[in-house]
Amino acid sequence: MNFIGKILPIEGYYVVVKSPLPVDYAKSLTHLYQPLIGIQAVTLYLTLLHEVELQKEDSPQTHHTLMNYLNLPLDEIYQARLKLEGIGLLKTYENKGEMQNYYTYEIQSPFSAKSFFLDGMLTQLLYHHIGKDKFELLQEHYTKQPVTKGSNITASFNEVFQTFQPQAPANQVKQDEKPASSEAVFDFTWIEQMLRQRMIPAQRVLTGENKRLIIQMMQLYDLETFEIEKSLLWALTEDNVLNSEEFKTACHDLFKSKYKETDIQLTEKQSSPTQISSQEVVTKEDQLVMELEKISPKQLLEDLSSGNHASDQDMKVIREVMTSQGLPSPVMNVLIHYVLLQTNMKLSKAYLGKIASHWSRANLKTAKEAMAFAKRETKNFQKGNQAASSYRKPASKEIIPDWFKERKKKQPSTSKEQNVDKEKEQQEIEALLRQFSGENK
Repeated sequence: MNFIGKILPIEGYYVVVKSPLPVDYAKSLTHLYQPLIGIQAVTLYLTLLHEVELQKEDSPQTHHTLMNYLNLPLDEIYQARLKLEGIGLLKTYENKGEMQNYYTYEIQSPFSAKSFFLDGMLTQLLYHHIGKDKFELLQEHYTKQPVTKGSNITASFNEVFQTFQPQAPANQVKQDEKPASSEAVFDFTWIEQMLRQRMIPAQRVLTGENKRLIIQMMQLYDLETFEIEKSLLWALTEDNVLNSEEFKTACHDLFKSKYKETDIQLTEKQSSPTQISSQEVVTKEDQLVMELEKISPKQLLEDLSSGNHASDQDMKVIREVMTSQGLPSPVMNVLIHYVLLQTNMKLSKAYLGKIASHWSRANLKTAKEAMAFAKRETKNFQKGNQAASSYRKPASKEIIPDWFKERKKKQPSTSKEQNVDKEKEQQEIEALLRQFSGENK
């Protein structure tokens, strides 16, 4: 996502602190928040926090100051700001002036280390980011149970002292306040009806804490209502009490089965950079890019094999390469297509892995980027063997990536039988593109 120009260096800002920070806020930021939002966002938070003492009421600081403090470009600072806003550590207010805009950054208090583990969503995210062993180590360290003190035999004021005035009412000891939450308004009517139909006491199940947990798991794992019902029923004890850990596990298992074992991570929501409007779709290459962005590698293999099921062996090869190199699905689609066309429709694991490693280092994210990269690499590889004129074809005739047309040129041309019939080649390409330009079956 492009963040350039969202804010300008000359635009000013003020910083305010919403409420006092917990004593161990630095530990919370380092051990609990940093794995989720990254070091740049944490550094921005600390920088803004310490700016409060330096700022003047009548003269806002400029974002150019932040760029100097952090040694970061402004688009990365803006991206870090969004992460702080999304995780609940910062609120931003825009003030539009006649000359220029300025912003007010309101620092939000992070959870204390102990309170952090009371939040179901954050704990689940942290668990999946740092792994079971590290998570349990932090949880054990920050949520130690208090030492048993025994019976309270402390003498009261009236037992020790005597006064000449009527006894004043004692101050009530406040219970520990629960962490503030941005819990969304949610209609639990459908859950209550489901529980009553099964003769389960809804009030016992839908406590305040359990409602909050249900909302978090539904948002975190993008679950449907029937999936939440299934998880709830699985996690209820014989006494109709919701086991929160069982409920979390059930939600995660449903997520894994739904998304084919993909683990939950936290990725910047990105808008689809390769979405092309109907007015922009002018070539078959554009159509191919759009299809490669949408379909799965499994569907791609089946489309290329005229609807036949993808073999377990091919899927295993793709899964191993895709997970080991961390390639996004659209990039993997282009890679599969590229390799199949280069190897006469045979999926070679060694060849696939070699190119995947190269593409992974190139940090390709979309099908469009991968296709452009593949074309450049093919041209560079064949530069010494091909005339420059072969790359100067009119744009109107470039209906697919060059490597679609070049895949057979790498084969030895020692006999007349190996010469490619251009007309037949064009027909094959047109047939291939029709599989992607129409509806996938």
